[in-house]
Amino acid sequence: MRRIEASFDESKLVLDRGAQAVKDAVTAIRNAMRAGSASTKGKGEVAGSNKKPWKQKGTGNARAGFRQSPVWRGGGVAHGPKPRSFETKLNKKVWKLAFARAFSDKLKAGDVIVVDEFKFEAPKTKLMAAFLKELGIDRTACIVQKDVDDTVVLVTSNLPRIDYSTAQALDVYTVMVNRKLVCDAAGFEALMARLAV
Repeated sequence: MRRIEASFDESKLVLDRGAQAVKDAVTAIRNAMRAGSASTKGKGEVAGSNKKPWKQKGTGNARAGFRQSPVWRGGGVAHGPKPRSFETKLNKKVWKLAFARAFSDKLKAGDVIVVDEFKFEAPKTKLMAAFLKELGIDRTACIVQKDVDDTVVLVTSNLPRIDYSTAQALDVYTVMVNRKLVCDAAGFEALMARLAV
């Protein structure tokens, strides 16, 4: 494994548009991560009797029809949350433009590192950790390959600040949240092919 110079045509970079698309895409991905499982019981779901607590008139108390009223302790919740999906829909062109802009910014900033290949003698985390240290990576990074390599997945899975993705599955959020992208040659070519908007 050795670092190689990443050669690319700068005219293919998308730097003049797409900032809003990146924001929308990151928001959509973060929304999709939300559980949306908060749930409360309304007055019709709270256990209780339908009997009137006291008669309508003559007691001096305010009139009351049932014990499950939201204004009573132990009653239902008025307009409380229910399980829901926070999914935000974006069209394909926006997703494509967002990725092109985010990846172009990474390339322009010099935060994309290309190596000839990922090859390890054994699936040991310390080998990947040593290799990343050799590359000068001490913060978050994402390892990108064209196709899934089980050995590389194993050596990265126990590194807390290192993500793994294939070139086709790499999304805008992963590009933005990681300081560096470390690709093999084939993975880099596949990423460059995705720049065509």
